[in-house]
Amino acid sequence: MRLLPKSAFGQTVLLIGVLLLINQVVSYLSVTMYFIRPSYEQINSLIATQAATLKTHTEQLSEPDYREQLKEQTGIRLFSDREAKRARLGQSTFYQFMSSQVSEQLGEDAEVRISAPQLDEHDTPYYVWMKIASLPDTWIRIPVYGLSEANIFPLTLYLLLIGILSVGGGWLFVLRLNRPLSALQRAAVKVGRGQFPPPLKEDGTSEMIEVTKAFNRMNQGIKQLEHDRMVMTAGISHDLRTPLTRIRLATEMLPEDQDWVKDGIISDIEDMNAIIDQFIEYARQEQQEKQTVINLNPLITELVNARNTNQQFKPNTDEQQHIELDLNPLPNILLRKVAIKRVLENLIENAFRYGSHNIEIKSYFDKKQQRVVCSVRDFGEGIPEESLQNVFRPFSQGDSARGSSGSGLGLAISKRIIEMHGGQIDLRNHNQTGLIAEFWLPSEGL
Repeated sequence: MRLLPKSAFGQTVLLIGVLLLINQVVSYLSVTMYFIRPSYEQINSLIATQAATLKTHTEQLSEPDYREQLKEQTGIRLFSDREAKRARLGQSTFYQFMSSQVSEQLGEDAEVRISAPQLDEHDTPYYVWMKIASLPDTWIRIPVYGLSEANIFPLTLYLLLIGILSVGGGWLFVLRLNRPLSALQRAAVKVGRGQFPPPLKEDGTSEMIEVTKAFNRMNQGIKQLEHDRMVMTAGISHDLRTPLTRIRLATEMLPEDQDWVKDGIISDIEDMNAIIDQFIEYARQEQQEKQTVINLNPLITELVNARNTNQQFKPNTDEQQHIELDLNPLPNILLRKVAIKRVLENLIENAFRYGSHNIEIKSYFDKKQQRVVCSVRDFGEGIPEESLQNVFRPFSQGDSARGSSGSGLGLAISKRIIEMHGGQIDLRNHNQTGLIAEFWLPSEGL
């Protein structure tokens, strides 16, 4: 178990608390050593002096008149063991350190006890009970006034109040210090997902204000770069479509005996148009689509049914494609429906194109991690382990075993969309055969 907090906020509060604890302990020891202990030593000296005085009048202690006179003049009373028990000796508390000091001053063994006044008694003192070895059958009871003033409860309350106020003040200070840092962290996460939050409020210390200014400038710069890239890609795509359209029109004018040339050119033009569409999709800002609360399972079922319907109108296909579904109950989550459909379509298309004609789609809810998981598995040859992470890079593909057609942007687009939703996507080879493309999306925040 980790005792030291990871956050700067927790570490700072812990440091303040530890320093205050050390301060409290030192304060207690100081008060005890320099105030309370001298007071009790003075009391012990007085008690020892009283006992020494009584020892000089040992013969008179048995006389009733002397005992009565001693009670009236000093308040000191003498009791036998039986009388002391009736006078509530059993309710007194034994103090070892007082007994030791009195014994040392008297030069003989002494037992010292202190009894507090009863709650229903007013204006009564504390009583010091003492028995010395030279008077074995006698308890000496000495009244002590003002002993209650040595109560350390007010001191404890004062130090506790100081500690609470200090920790509370430190907590508020660190909270104010960390508030702009937390806002900066949340904004950085959004930028990492391809989102661009509004400029952060420049608040906090001077260093924090400078960091916030630098982040705001960086955020606006990245946003402008993304916009310029999208405009540039759209412009290039538009400029490319014009000559492609002219080429296609010219192809349609070829003689009939050159249909094989015409078909090849038209096929190449369609491939180029598909690649241009992928360029546009990669540069497109998916943030424009609003998030809606939906369930992923109906979305998967809708795509599968659409593919099955389209397949019925293609009877000349060499081998029919088959999708096996293993959909478990899922909670509703916030999704951009069109974007997630693009991810699913891309993963399904890749599984059929590069894997096998039979694929499996599975979904389930991970309660421990609070996330929705979906995987698409094919039964092809898979991808070498060293190439798995490279396939998510733009214009990268798996290997020649899985084909080399396409622009290599499909998985890069899918990765961007999933990360934009706060999730992750990865590829791994099945332990038997085939490849598994799996992504998860957080279910929190609803």
